[in-house]
Amino acid sequence: MNAPDIATELARLQPILKDFTHRFTRDRDESLDLVQDTLLKALTYKDKFREDTNLKGWLFTIMRNTFINNYRKDQRIRFTRDGDNVSPPLNIRDTHTFNLPDARFEYKDLLQRIQTLREEFQTPFKMHASGYKYNEIAMHLGIPIGTVKNRIFQARKEIQEKMTAY
Repeated sequence: MNAPDIATELARLQPILKDFTHRFTRDRDESLDLVQDTLLKALTYKDKFREDTNLKGWLFTIMRNTFINNYRKDQRIRFTRDGDNVSPPLNIRDTHTFNLPDARFEYKDLLQRIQTLREEFQTPFKMHASGYKYNEIAMHLGIPIGTVKNRIFQARKEIQEKMTAY
């Protein structure tokens, strides 16, 4: 489809797109913005459109993806403060602190369980828990990456079996 044809088709499909936005939002302004963003992206990426593709389906996909991306961006912005400091939602309990007696005991017990792992499982597991990536662990230990993943999985499995009391 050449540029004038696609522009004509987009103009013809605009009311259908506007109706389709009601699946995502009831706000009139958001609806119009979503249609506008969809048409802009369609015109920008018209060279990606294939002739054997349904134009309306292609536009609906662009609209859905645009809505999802905007929603996710809004969610990230909602939980930020000063642009880069993330503030946690206030209604979520922080379960990562070990200031409760039971949690402190569980944490110490978990560390003891890790120490009882065989060396071949313990080293990759500790490295992964420290933030190393699979390929970094594989290079450091001189073993294939699949072996690293398997050993970490086996270590987790052993620890979970030993921690069934909790």
